[in-house]
Order: sequence, then structure tokens, then C-alpha cells
Amino acid sequence: MSEHDDMDFTSGMSAFEAKHFSTAMRFLSPLAEKGNNEAMHRVAIMYQNGLGVGRDPESAVKWMLKAAEDGHAIAQHGMGFMYMEGDGVDKDMEQAVKWFTLAAEQGLAGSQTTLAMMYEEGNGVEKDPELAKEWYAKAGF
Repeated sequence: MSEHDDMDFTSGMSAFEAKHFSTAMRFLSPLAEKGNNEAMHRVAIMYQNGLGVGRDPESAVKWMLKAAEDGHAIAQHGMGFMYMEGDGVDKDMEQAVKWFTLAAEQGLAGSQTTLAMMYEEGNGVEKDPELAKEWYAKAGF
């Protein structure tokens, strides 16, 4: 990233945190286009929830997927939820588990806990108390 991109990123993230979403979108959208996975993730969230832009599930999925495929753990978790809930994509528990697992393997406690609960309840996966216990332990329970 250039120095200018760094400044835009900082400005965009600050605007996002301050809930000035249209400003955040203005700064972060070009950086998402350039491949910044944190910008992609934030742009996806804004499209997903209609923050500073009209709600656009298709764009939300596009940007969340790009960030997730680039290894962004929270975006992987986001893709897991999108598939679990059928938000912008067809409900697909197999895909949900795939994305939650990728995020969980990066140490994301939220994904580890979600996987543990899925295995404990047999929600979208074969019930597996041992695997549930393993994921709970990794999440610090």
C-alpha cells in the first residue's frame, strides 16, 4: 500500500468505527478494489447491513467471499454465517462448516464456539460430542 492508501485506510477505518458509513465506504471501497482484505471485509459489512449504502446482499457476498478467500478470519466467519442463515446465498450447512472451520483453525474463538455448538447439537453436521469438546477446549471453555 502506498502512503496515500495508508492514510485512506486509516481514515476509512476511523469513519467506520465512528459510524460515518458513507465516508467509510468512500475511503475503503477503492482499497477493497486494490485487494486490501480488511477493506473488503468492512465494505461487505456495509453492503450486508445497508450502512452508508443501500443494502446489497450480492455485493456483500462478493466482498465477504473475496476477503475470506484471501485468508481474513473474520470474513471466513462471516461467510460461515451467511451460509448458515442463507443471507445473500442459498443456505448450505456444508459451506458454513467449511468457512467456520477455516476461521477456527486460525484461532478465531467465535468460530471455534460456533463449530462446537454445531457438533454438540448435530446442527448441519453429524452429531460428534468429542469434536464438540475439542472445539470448546480450543475456544477456551
